[in-house]
Amino acid sequence: MAVRIITDSGIDLPGELDPRLTVVPLAITFGSTTYEDGVDLTNDRFYELLVESDELPKTSQATPYEYAQVFDEVRAAGDEAVVVTLSSALSGTYQSAVTAAADYEGVHVVDSLNVTIGQGILVQYALRLADEGLGAAQIAERVEAARDRVCLVALLDTLEYLKRGGRIPKSVGTIGELLNIKPVVGVRDGEVVMLGKARGSKNGRNLLHQAVEKNGIDFGMPILLGYSGLSDKLLRKYLEDNRSIWEGKVSEDRLPITSVGATVGTHVGPNAIALAFFRK
Repeated sequence: MAVRIITDSGIDLPGELDPRLTVVPLAITFGSTTYEDGVDLTNDRFYELLVESDELPKTSQATPYEYAQVFDEVRAAGDEAVVVTLSSALSGTYQSAVTAAADYEGVHVVDSLNVTIGQGILVQYALRLADEGLGAAQIAERVEAARDRVCLVALLDTLEYLKRGGRIPKSVGTIGELLNIKPVVGVRDGEVVMLGKARGSKNGRNLLHQAVEKNGIDFGMPILLGYSGLSDKLLRKYLEDNRSIWEGKVSEDRLPITSVGATVGTHVGPNAIALAFFRK
């Protein structure tokens, strides 16, 4: 009996997906046009539309029906499954998976309490456990036990998209833009929180570096780096300025880097950089 890992498009991972991994797409709506994230809407096209649009797109959770279709395939194959969803504090996708899973024995649902690359390293950990021969129930238990060690920190280029999405007051966003404020955010208890603010990009990268050093990285566990927008130039600059974190532990050309997709990109906008790792 094989173990399948199922997640949603709140996740971001580099390269080709593992054949044991299934991603259930969330819906992204620009005006009157709705796309399936990662199916008929690539990350590059999403950011082109985001910059061109006067209004923020709307994101819609995956439905119980969509999960049930995937679970039917798992059952037909005689397999088990572990579902790792984006944070229940940010989306109803977790509840959709729980609702659907009630009718399927051998399907275990885990709330990642995270998103994008933070959710991504939990999925990578689940796949590693599957490689070790663990069953679905054991994998779900281990992933739940490890999720509080996941640290996701990000440096945003602008407050504009948080302001447009109503995540911060318009007055705060306007002042922040005038002062060239670069916010550093993280995920705590499944929700996005402000960790600090810096004047200018260099100070912002320094603040991000401090947040990483404060927690410490377990290099024996999965690590992911992410960027939003059409270029990873700012992320490469961060890595160049902070080589001390990686030197002697992992070569820069082996660091896994991925583009951040629509679910998070809608709220942070382009030119953000992020790191996800397990705390020591």
